[in-house]
Amino acid sequence: MRFIAAISLLFVTLFVTSPLKANEVNFYAWGGSSEVNSYLRWVQKELKAEGIQLRHNKVADASEVVKQLIDGRSNVDIIWINGENFHALKKAGALRPITYEIKALNNISPELNWQSDFGEPVEELEVPWGVGQFNLISRPGLFSQKAVSAEALLNAAWDNKGRISYPKPPDFHGTTFLKSLLLSLYPQQREVFQQPVSEVDANEWTKPLWHYLDKLHPLLWQQGENFPSSAGEQISYLANGQLLMAVSFNPNDYQTLVNHGRLPAGVERHTLSDEAITNNHYLAIPVSSNNAEAAKAVIEFLLSEKAQERKADTNRWGDPSVLKRTQKGDKSSALLEPTDDFHASWQNYLEREWSARYQ
Repeated sequence: MRFIAAISLLFVTLFVTSPLKANEVNFYAWGGSSEVNSYLRWVQKELKAEGIQLRHNKVADASEVVKQLIDGRSNVDIIWINGENFHALKKAGALRPITYEIKALNNISPELNWQSDFGEPVEELEVPWGVGQFNLISRPGLFSQKAVSAEALLNAAWDNKGRISYPKPPDFHGTTFLKSLLLSLYPQQREVFQQPVSEVDANEWTKPLWHYLDKLHPLLWQQGENFPSSAGEQISYLANGQLLMAVSFNPNDYQTLVNHGRLPAGVERHTLSDEAITNNHYLAIPVSSNNAEAAKAVIEFLLSEKAQERKADTNRWGDPSVLKRTQKGDKSSALLEPTDDFHASWQNYLEREWSARYQ
């Protein structure tokens, strides 16, 4: 009996004193950037000390994860989204309201227009994580002005045949390139693109874009028969000299990539049209999350001053902070002059029409 009692006491002692298994949180986030991946590895280490095991499930196309969530076939606890992907998840009722539960939202910049995501009201279903601004990164001297018009881009393509391109839609950088051209072609009528595509004569409004691309494509890299598959691939071509221009949705990329030795010093940042298409990217928790409480703790950390300062540092990721202030100040460069992104419904329309004409 004493032996059994001793074994029982040992079992109880081990059970009580052994550390609990860390909460596991599956974070589905884009994996196409070494800077983002490195940042999230740091986040994993920080959260591990708090008893949370964060798994970065690297995503190539968020829409595929969205389909899985809608079909009930995913283990997502947190997803990094915006735009049409948010719109699809909201329509399907696949996201849980969280904004009233995230205390860090009290520190969000009041200048951040985050309650609308590509024209779709957020309605407590996601929280802002960073700021995206579409921009061009070029070799010195390619463009004479900081704001590049559609006409100036066409002239540069004439002067540098085969040295300019853009990512192939439906890559979101490529689709935003098309949007920016539309803003340059319609500088005084931007409110049209804030409306759902079904409420305007989209065919008529996009005619100048297709006429423009018909002139531009023969001047592009590989005569417009092929396109870089992503912004990352285009940046690689800029780095090795095949191309003179790349695109980015991070306004600090031109500096971050130089700091990391991936682009030569002296590259320049430009807007395509007179203002940069600007949006926020968000974090959301699906209704189907198996660990929503731990997921909220992860979001609180990602919106902390410590995490946002590190994210904004151009020696690391360089993604702008969403906070209204920091004690040390972030190390990011100034934001570009912003303009709102298109309503989410334009995304699929532009991608479908572009593919029908050029593929």
